[in-house]
Amino acid sequence: MSSKRHILTAVAWPYANGPRHIGHVSGFGVPSDVFARFQRMSGHDVLMVSGTDEHGTPIYVLADQEGISARELADRYNRLIAEDLVALGLSYDLFTRTTTSNHYAVVQELFTGLYENGYIFAHTTKGAISPSTGRTLPDRYVEGTCPICGYGSARGDQCDNCGNQLDPTDLIEPRSKINGEVPEFVDTEHFMLDLPAFTEVLGDWLSSKGDQWRPNVLKFSLNLLHELQPRAISRDIDWGVPIPLEGWSEQPNKRIYVWFDAVIGYLSAAIEWAKRSGDPEAWRAWWQSEDAESYYFMGKDNIVFHAEIWPAMLLGYSGRGDNGGTPGSLGALNLPTEVVSSEFLTMEGRKFSSSRRVAIYVRDFLERYSADALRYYIIAAGPETQDTDFTWAEFVRRNNDELVATWGNLVNRSISMAAKNVGEIPEAGELTDEDRRVLDLSKAAFDTVGGHLNRSQFKAGLQEAMRTVAEANKYFSDQAPWALRKTDPERMRTVLHVALQLVSDAKTLLTPFLPASSNKVHEMLGGTGVWTGMPRLEEVTDSIAGEEGFSSYPIITGEYAGNEARWESIPIRPGTKLSAPTPLFAKLDPSVVDEELQRLENEAG
Repeated sequence: MSSKRHILTAVAWPYANGPRHIGHVSGFGVPSDVFARFQRMSGHDVLMVSGTDEHGTPIYVLADQEGISARELADRYNRLIAEDLVALGLSYDLFTRTTTSNHYAVVQELFTGLYENGYIFAHTTKGAISPSTGRTLPDRYVEGTCPICGYGSARGDQCDNCGNQLDPTDLIEPRSKINGEVPEFVDTEHFMLDLPAFTEVLGDWLSSKGDQWRPNVLKFSLNLLHELQPRAISRDIDWGVPIPLEGWSEQPNKRIYVWFDAVIGYLSAAIEWAKRSGDPEAWRAWWQSEDAESYYFMGKDNIVFHAEIWPAMLLGYSGRGDNGGTPGSLGALNLPTEVVSSEFLTMEGRKFSSSRRVAIYVRDFLERYSADALRYYIIAAGPETQDTDFTWAEFVRRNNDELVATWGNLVNRSISMAAKNVGEIPEAGELTDEDRRVLDLSKAAFDTVGGHLNRSQFKAGLQEAMRTVAEANKYFSDQAPWALRKTDPERMRTVLHVALQLVSDAKTLLTPFLPASSNKVHEMLGGTGVWTGMPRLEEVTDSIAGEEGFSSYPIITGEYAGNEARWESIPIRPGTKLSAPTPLFAKLDPSVVDEELQRLENEAG
């Protein structure tokens, strides 16, 4: 095992304007959990943090439509999203929210540090106003044609087609996304982040990443580097973090822009976790130690924020841009070690869209199918390095052929035969060359699979783990212990011992991907204690920014560090009692495909 490291697993913050669909969790959720679980099993100190992103106009507009406050809407979806992520088995050390007093204080500290170092400046710009309501239209609610690539549905803050930053005034034929009217543009004063002041230092940093990052992420980031423009970090809205400057904090309709406050959540969540742990300074080991590492997980639409804007904010706060400066009161902060971005997941050839009801929500999915079956599909067939299409036919095939008939079958037939014929894990007699060969292959898989997971190559890691399962199945079939029961019972016991060791190894190799079912296999093999920790919801009472008194809300947390799971082949213990296993996965009827496609059509239509 390598030396112990501090590893921050920073997971993109789901936006609290509705339930999350499986396209969302294929980008930020499951890959980050596979990584965090593997690193914990390898003996490292992992801190996995995130929360719901709760400010900004989309929440404000939706709450207005429903006749409730933005706070009430954020409360509803914070809880719903947290419940879904727990059901999916995502092992957050802390999953919180951006409306806590702690988050407000950390955001204002970062703003102040950047401002005092000269990286934030006031600027009069043109703001979009709705002629019919007189309300400000945020950048994201202005659409039009991109002046750079000609894409017809570019947003006022960014073109999703070419990735360039935009302002609403840049758009050709701008229109309101809310009601289609042409916005008016009026003068308004805002604060800007001086991104061009970081072009050189960001370039040096990105160039140093070489082949450490996924090529799609690094190439995209380097290409955008020389297009950087000052970017607005405040907005005309009353739902958000107040601007911590005299003459501004008192203004009811001036707030820090949601994108600026959301990325700071990685830091504020770590600080909140430290306070909850009883050691308020504990976060520094992940943010300031020279040997600490940080990995950020998201979909590709978030690359620009995590590979350029957030690093620029960290550099500026630490006094490391063109203007120099000194670190703020929190001290100098580490840059990301890697930005791990997935591509997009489509569904049956269509882009996921909650507004057009083209979606499979996590909650609906998990009411009908197991969390591990979804996790398996996302890693095996998901959008790791290229856009991928989710199809029900492929989901059913992988569930039945790979989880049920390959892995589940190996577990069931090896444990059930040992339980029926021996009642316990048998002792091994003299090993044959074939016994040693397959055991050596199984042990060697830990280095191979671990090498892939260390490089965030989750699909390749899962393929290699399943290859060892296939080898174990072949060994069991070739050795045919059922035929040895009467002719050579000692040999049968040896074959069963080897097979159970292979099952134990495969369970360990698959634990980051399939934690719930790996816990079941641990129990089937007579294991005691918690194999791998699962997350839980915990109600907390805390001060919520802008409100008097205290409020109750859920966080996700868990105990993961002291679990039994270790990234190595752990010898099974002869004499451990065994009982007949229960099926590990449920076989799905082929009719599921037509049923789900019909459900999709009904909801979309």
